[in-house]
Amino acid sequence: MVKVRLELSTRNAVTRETSRRYRKAGKKEKGRILNEFIELTGYNRKYAIHILANWGKRKLIAHHNGTLEVVAGGKRKTYTRAPTYSPQVKAALVKVWKIYGCICGKRLRSVFKGQLALLRNCRTFDFTESVWEKLSRISAGTMDRMLKTERETTAIKGRSYTKPGSMLKHHIPIRRASDWDDAVPGYFEIDLVGHEGGDASGDFAFSLNMTDVATGWTEPVALKNKAQKWTFEGILEVRKRLPMKLRGIDSDNGSEFINFHLYKYCQSEKIEFTRSRPNRKNDNCYVEQKNYSVIRRYVGYFRYDTDDEVSLLNELYSQVRLQINYFLPSMKLVEKIRVGSRVTKKYDEARTPYQRLLESGILTVEEVAKAENKFLILNPVAIQRKICDLQDELERMVARKRRNKTAGFVRRAN
Repeated sequence: MVKVRLELSTRNAVTRETSRRYRKAGKKEKGRILNEFIELTGYNRKYAIHILANWGKRKLIAHHNGTLEVVAGGKRKTYTRAPTYSPQVKAALVKVWKIYGCICGKRLRSVFKGQLALLRNCRTFDFTESVWEKLSRISAGTMDRMLKTERETTAIKGRSYTKPGSMLKHHIPIRRASDWDDAVPGYFEIDLVGHEGGDASGDFAFSLNMTDVATGWTEPVALKNKAQKWTFEGILEVRKRLPMKLRGIDSDNGSEFINFHLYKYCQSEKIEFTRSRPNRKNDNCYVEQKNYSVIRRYVGYFRYDTDDEVSLLNELYSQVRLQINYFLPSMKLVEKIRVGSRVTKKYDEARTPYQRLLESGILTVEEVAKAENKFLILNPVAIQRKICDLQDELERMVARKRRNKTAGFVRRAN
């Protein structure tokens, strides 16, 4: 028996008439109507049952992209749901996001949760009450989706300047990343970041980066080069401005750290001195991750090799340290589970290094009061504005140096 395929318009007309008889019929009659309908249209039996039972009924279908479909009489009409957050809310979110260094949604959510009153007191933000209310309840995932078009990432790889210091290595114990499980505030990982700008010849500036393992408190200092003298003076400078006692330092195996001068100083001051395993960057993971987020993101990959540039870098870092330690929340890994090839990571609630330090309980009453007074007089908007001004001045200084260098080449060529 040859099956005849009906045209779409004819099939729809047959379905419409058959569905009316099908819904009114009894059980046996429905079976007979169904067999005739399948023979006529060639539909699968389950699909035929579904279409005869639901033809003409209105259905509301929600899709993952936020649109709604109304299905009626075999035809589909699409309606777009009105957005929950208006362009004004997105513009306000972007403005706050840029002030806080373009951090991720989970960290930004922590900002709105813990620093909303501080932000509302800033005259820079003239948002309406409705916008503030929506910002206070927007989720981290929604923030990331709204900021997706604004977010720009770079994947530039810097070079390493670590040269092994063989002297005293057998006197300095090795510490791995897993040995920091019971760390209290005051134990810092330290590292150097070079600012050669693609030209490694001659002397150029370095940034000394020190990160507290327990709280994430980070202190950057610009040095004129990586000599032991400047590295040691940079450590002393950081120690003066720390809100907690310096209990220990952990470095890589570079000769700027592994030297007799720093070793004797740590012994005399009762500071624990440890080092990582050779060629194992993960042993210094706490400071390595800050080398980009704190150093590279703020000063870029230019070459800095003059005293004026080093001075300007330190002026910039004086503002950066306030922003990242008092206002930028960060999350810490609390658990990592591997099942086969799948790795599941769990993080704690995002908090600023300042909050983690107060919660640690190691500060005296006087130290807590001093830290709180310092926090209350800080303005995150003014700090960000100052950072932008210093970054612009730094770029102008680099551009001016390049123009002078190019002019010198032209004069010699002539």
